[in-house]
Amino acid sequence: MSNLVPLPSNPLLSVCIPAYNEEAGIARTIDAISIVLSESGVPFEIVIANDNSKDRTAEIVRAKMAEGIPIRLINRTPPGGYGRAVRSCLDHVAGDIVVITMADMSDDPQDIVKYYRKINEGYDAVFGSRFLPGSVLKDYPIVKLIANRIGNKFIQILFKTKYNDLTNAFKAFRTDALRSVMPFYASHFNLTIEISLALLVRNFRITTIPINWYGRTWGKANFKIRELGRRYLATLMKVYAEWLFIHDDVMGEFSKVKHPENIETNIKPPISRVGS
Repeated sequence: MSNLVPLPSNPLLSVCIPAYNEEAGIARTIDAISIVLSESGVPFEIVIANDNSKDRTAEIVRAKMAEGIPIRLINRTPPGGYGRAVRSCLDHVAGDIVVITMADMSDDPQDIVKYYRKINEGYDAVFGSRFLPGSVLKDYPIVKLIANRIGNKFIQILFKTKYNDLTNAFKAFRTDALRSVMPFYASHFNLTIEISLALLVRNFRITTIPINWYGRTWGKANFKIRELGRRYLATLMKVYAEWLFIHDDVMGEFSKVKHPENIETNIKPPISRVGS
């Protein structure tokens, strides 16, 4: 259904990375992404939201900036949270295409290139899945895996969709598609489904591809299933209610964004008083 304007040739890619206490691996993540994208001929910037880290994350990122890697560093103030960090990234991207990825190298940089090329084929979003033929999944904690599969199956049934990994943070989007459904409100990992479902219920052109996921080899993931359960449920209930009961209003607001009002005025701009 998307009527977005065509992308420019060789569009700029913004890679968004929320980072909290990632001093042990953020340099490796930046290097891996920048090398893969440079070798693939993808013009890019890396937008990092330093989410109130208590270690040397910001210092290490600045060192990478000094090396000439195109990085935009956002130093957030409290309160923190994955969703808030991603939202900060999205507020500051300059690219035509956005990929959200993790700071711990759990996502494969080669998949970022695949995402970029898929968006250039005409899609508005690419939902990578760790659970398709051809995907690679390594060292996924068993409790998280069980919760993931139950949660995603529930979402599939609820929204009658084929996409089986909507809670995965690692996705790609056209920037103008994202901005047409903003603002987002989720503060934690429930942002992953808020973004995905916002595009899904508005009938954007979405595709899915198999991707690779590798368990982190340093630090620890800031992911607590019990704490996030209520947040995921709240986001699901909100989006589902809008989809079920007021989908016509949702689509009407989306149309208003795509076709803004034509404003006429006879009000003259204020007279400059500089130097008076």
